Amino acid sequence: MSGVNLQALVALACFLLCLLIARAVMNIQRGKWPGGQMWVLYLRTLLGFLFAAAITLAFYAFAGIDLLHR
Repeated sequence: MSGVNLQALVALACFLLCLLIARAVMNIQRGKWPGGQMWVLYLRTLLGFLFAAAITLAFYAFAGIDLLHR
């Protein structure tokens, strides 16, 4: 498997993790899951970093530039 394809899969995995974390944040805010404002802040920060990683890796994968094996 080429490095660019692996990079695209990692970007997809990061995006799927973003969806799971966003759902967890909403469940905590609605009171379905235990947790407070600090957990929401932590998860939103993690969500931001994962989303930025997903966008960056996907952009470079579409451009054909391999970032993972440099």
